[in-house]
Amino acid sequence: MHKKIMMIGAALAMTALAACETVQGAGRDIQTAGQVVQQESVEAQTGM
Repeated sequence: MHKKIMMIGAALAMTALAACETVQGAGRDIQTAGQVVQQESVEAQTGM
């Protein structure tokens, strides 16, 4: 029984770590998209 709990705990820990990396990557993608939108709006306002 103790071994089964340890295995489940390890699986949950690995899943949590993978989720953190996914969220971090999504955050970077959203930040990059925001920068592109900001640059495009500056160009549209200045008529470039």
